[in-house]
Amino acid sequence: MLKLQITSVKTNVPFFQEYYYTRKQWSSLTANILLLLMLFGALCSPGQAMSREEKQRLKNQVVEMFDHAYQNYMDHAYPADELMPLTCRGRVRGLEPSRGDIDDALGKFSLTLIDTLDTLVLLNKTTEFEDAVRRVLSDVRLDNDIVVSVFETNIRVLGGLLGGHSMAVMLKEGGQHMQWYQDELLHMAKDLGLRLLPAFNTSSGLPYPRVNLKHGVRGPETRTGTETDTCTACAGTIILEFAALSRFTGDPVFEAHARRALDFLWEKRQRNSNLVGTTINIHSGEWVRRDSGVGAGIDSYYEYLLKAYVLLGDDLFLERFNIHYASIMKYISQPPLLLDVHIHKPLLPARTWMDSLLAFFPGLQVLKGDIRPAIETHEMLYQVTKKHNFLPEAFTTDFRVHWAQHPLRPEFAESTYFLYKATGDPYYLEAGRTIMDNLNRFARVPCGFAAMKDVRTGSHEDRMDSFFLAEMFKYLFLLFAEPDDIPFDVEDYVFTTEAHLLPLSLSMAPHSSPKVMKSDEELDDSNFDWTCPNTHLLFPDPAFPRILREPIRSAVDKSCPRPAPYREPGMGRPPLRAQDFMANNPEHLELLRRMGVSLIHLKDGRVQLVQHATQAVSAVAAEDGVRFMQEMMELSSQQQKEQLPPRAIQIVSHPFFGRVVLTAGPAQFGTDLSKSSTGVSGLPYSGCSEIVNAEYIQGHIALLQRGQCMFAEKARHIQKAGAIGGIVIDDNEGSSSDTAPLFQMAGDGRSTDDITLPLLFLFHKEGNILLEALKEYREVEVLLSDKARDRGDCLTETTTPTSHEPIGQSQMSTVELDESALEEVSPVDEDTSPAEEVSAPKEEVKTAEAELALAQPQEDRDSEKEEKPEEDTDSSSQSVDELLADWREDLEAFKQMEKDEL
Repeated sequence: MLKLQITSVKTNVPFFQEYYYTRKQWSSLTANILLLLMLFGALCSPGQAMSREEKQRLKNQVVEMFDHAYQNYMDHAYPADELMPLTCRGRVRGLEPSRGDIDDALGKFSLTLIDTLDTLVLLNKTTEFEDAVRRVLSDVRLDNDIVVSVFETNIRVLGGLLGGHSMAVMLKEGGQHMQWYQDELLHMAKDLGLRLLPAFNTSSGLPYPRVNLKHGVRGPETRTGTETDTCTACAGTIILEFAALSRFTGDPVFEAHARRALDFLWEKRQRNSNLVGTTINIHSGEWVRRDSGVGAGIDSYYEYLLKAYVLLGDDLFLERFNIHYASIMKYISQPPLLLDVHIHKPLLPARTWMDSLLAFFPGLQVLKGDIRPAIETHEMLYQVTKKHNFLPEAFTTDFRVHWAQHPLRPEFAESTYFLYKATGDPYYLEAGRTIMDNLNRFARVPCGFAAMKDVRTGSHEDRMDSFFLAEMFKYLFLLFAEPDDIPFDVEDYVFTTEAHLLPLSLSMAPHSSPKVMKSDEELDDSNFDWTCPNTHLLFPDPAFPRILREPIRSAVDKSCPRPAPYREPGMGRPPLRAQDFMANNPEHLELLRRMGVSLIHLKDGRVQLVQHATQAVSAVAAEDGVRFMQEMMELSSQQQKEQLPPRAIQIVSHPFFGRVVLTAGPAQFGTDLSKSSTGVSGLPYSGCSEIVNAEYIQGHIALLQRGQCMFAEKARHIQKAGAIGGIVIDDNEGSSSDTAPLFQMAGDGRSTDDITLPLLFLFHKEGNILLEALKEYREVEVLLSDKARDRGDCLTETTTPTSHEPIGQSQMSTVELDESALEEVSPVDEDTSPAEEVSAPKEEVKTAEAELALAQPQEDRDSEKEEKPEEDTDSSSQSVDELLADWREDLEAFKQMEKDEL
């Protein structure tokens, strides 16, 4: 895993000379922000501009794609909540197998139609909008005896009704359409708001996560009201819709409840870090999950603080947002990454992966006016998108798939649109084109667009969520549309988290009584500074956005290395190269320190590199550090290959007879066990230097300890000694295939075509099973294959004499193992390469069988020759228990040595 830390540039020249606005001034504030940010776009557009004709073609393609999705919903699903695009029918809750919490968004209220109302108007489909409104008024019921998510119903249904009402009023005022409209959608919105209010009947003011539309939350007939926890976003993403409902209707109760929930979350923030957790107890206010980030569970809480300030003109919301934002940038933001931390110990990472919902954050940073980190994070997301075709639902910090689903989320398209508005850079038009192309190539099906079940394999899931029509096509259309293509001025509206349009004129509408500010919440002018920095002064180089993107691109996608910085004669030795770096070399670690590069060992055995240029001993050393990080990322990129499926190590000798099967990780090099047949067998050896006692390894599987050198180097050494395969055992104590994702061994950045033997990886737990078998039975016969073989075959084949000649599709041989030479070294070389998560096709099954025993390594052989030159060094004469004890002793000694070094 590699991380590039880039220090943000600050400026003392703000875009706006004052930060307090009356509600009247806010009617045009959003337009001012985006117009001023467009100055940056005019000055800093490095790419070739897309022609107006091409933008028009792409805009029309967006409309065609929307028509394909919307019409299939209307033809095959309506009045159901959502379309099932693979089976061309509607999803009706209770008639389809339950999907758990995800079904809480469905309330038998034609969800997709309501969620799509304002999209129809934006795409100039006024006739279809009018027809859709009539259908909603005549067909939709909101009093169903059904339990729904308060959060989802608020943002999708209440927001959809309010957005539809806003569009209907706008069209009616235009004098040509909707002349019959008498606020019917608003009346439905108020009815729904009243049905959601019982969820707020808690001592804290935080809403229950679910409510029964007919019965509320109290009583056995409600089938809800017993929950104790809710997510921060669930409780903090209410204010826009509820405040708009209050100001549209003149009833202050909705806005009051939403404000109370936000006030409570603010009070419960961690006061030292000013961060909030992910899950909170709605009664006590105790944090249930104390990890904090900007993705799932928290995301729209931050979004609504800033947008509530824009919509309502309340300075308190901006102050709170800025306090939170400063902490996000201090602890969570590690450009281009956004990593969760613990709220009480914000310097400690809470996880090493990111979820796709954080893709909204660059767009929010644009609204905030912080363009540089927005560009960096967006570029990282774009490269992950290009690698996997879509953003996986979660991905690791080295850009591998963590959760492979992709439900056609729109957040990346949202940020792409806002960055284009801020910069005018045609690069973001190309990013939008990529989104559209991937949707058409991989997600489009005859009855709509299907979510991706696995981005690695391209498999589909029978779902098309309502947010796909509500958000995706809005942002893509706005990205390519010219101002005269849009039927109204979008700068007069604020987008909710579901992309529904609420008019900024609501800031001047009557609302509840003035808020009483607590003494500890007096407004601090410093919390309003630099809300919108002057991007012209911040980025004087017109090519600056491109310069920011290029290093990030190389971390994920293949690119040419940057030239090494100029070094004057006599400036010392050449800098450390990434391909030469060894984590156990004290000299290398010292060179890292001088370059400002920190090395952090993660709990899962991987190593994280972080560079802080300010910690380098000199400017030249800092440049060397940047180049080293660049080379490391490029080395990782070069090692990207298809993700292979798990392999199997099966103990087939007496008394196991195939009953013990260990899950093993494959290597990206060497023989692929799924494609051909050969035999393999093994010996325990560190594998990081040339083998002297090759006679004990020849024809066997070498049993290796992870660490000290790269996997490919181990494979080359044992192959040269005549081994026909290898098993690498993890040195991270307690690791197991039950709890850790599949581990795939990467190459060393060079060609690995010379490696022809298979190499498999066992986690610590599974490796110990194999070692214990060796300890007890001295000789153990194993089978390496792409999947476990039938036990009957194992019983039959293990009765035959062993040799290293092919026997059918397997090969038998004897293995001698020596574990005393094995040492543990943190495997930065081995673990930093991201592997593309693509399933490999199954072809001819390849297996390998061998008997395992113990042999001595070079070091012990040399010492024994000095003391007992006449003694036979055959490992069979040495106690298995002694060798295992030596191995463990050396392992513990090296752990202590490693701690001393670091």
